[in-house]
Amino acid sequence: MAFPTHIVSAGGIVEDENGNILLVKAHDDGWVYPGGITEVGENLIDGVIREIKEESGIDATVSHLISIVSNTAIHKWYDGVTDVPTKVMFDFACKFLGGELSTSEETSDCRWVPKEKVLDMITLPAIRMRYEAYLNFNGSVNYIEYVTATTSECNIKLERPV
Repeated sequence: MAFPTHIVSAGGIVEDENGNILLVKAHDDGWVYPGGITEVGENLIDGVIREIKEESGIDATVSHLISIVSNTAIHKWYDGVTDVPTKVMFDFACKFLGGELSTSEETSDCRWVPKEKVLDMITLPAIRMRYEAYLNFNGSVNYIEYVTATTSECNIKLERPV
């Protein structure tokens, strides 16, 4: 029996004491909130905290889970050749603890952005949709399923509280 292959990742929407949101500029995706693939043997909480620190220099703590998101499409990576398998993503609301903004191998810029200006900077449809789930969070974790044909489009198939 062959086991299925899924990417498991975690994203962290970090808010500071003034209500600003941490955004990083990824080389391929433009402005996004920090996050990425969890490593073998790593749990989701440790993974998102690591990704935030690696991508921005910021220390954060997880407050609560916002969304569980599935991208059930297989699509091509930026190289146009490599298949990206289906993904399961966990988005967390996080609080700023400390650290200094700094870029990494994965990011060319990072900054604190007023919450109401974040959508002016995020251009990827899937990241916009996931950030909107944060803005609309009412205490119930949402499950969102979408499919991508390319990295620049997404089609929502299902959205509901769980």
